[in-house]
Amino acid sequence: MSDAAIFAISLGVTLAGLVISWGVARRRGAAPGLRGAALSLVPLAAALTGVTEFLVDLAFSPTRWAGVAVAGLAVVLYLTSGAMLSRRAKAGGAPAAGGGAGRKAAGRAAKPKGAVEPAGAVDPDLAEIEQILKNRGIQ
Repeated sequence: MSDAAIFAISLGVTLAGLVISWGVARRRGAAPGLRGAALSLVPLAAALTGVTEFLVDLAFSPTRWAGVAVAGLAVVLYLTSGAMLSRRAKAGGAPAAGGGAGRKAAGRAAKPKGAVEPAGAVDPDLAEIEQILKNRGIQ
């Protein structure tokens, strides 16, 4: 499709939208009318920036649709791998991030489940919050 035809169609859609927005502004008020006017200007802006031409080329090009399909597949694979890693981390299997076991060995020792920290090992921020709650009679 030629640039002139795309521009003419976009201009026509924009003008029709602006007329409708004017009617909406008279019936419902300025805010809905301005919102309609803003949305009405989108087709003209798309034509002037070249987005419309890109979309027209996309719609009629099998090669570009193949590219969209490959990009979609990449997104699905990435999200699936994230869900699998998250599920593995919740199940207590291998660490979710590479090198997680090395970090545990290098840092403090892992505590067994259900182990209680000694009274002196309480986080100072949490101790302050607990004190505030006790003062207010909440805890």
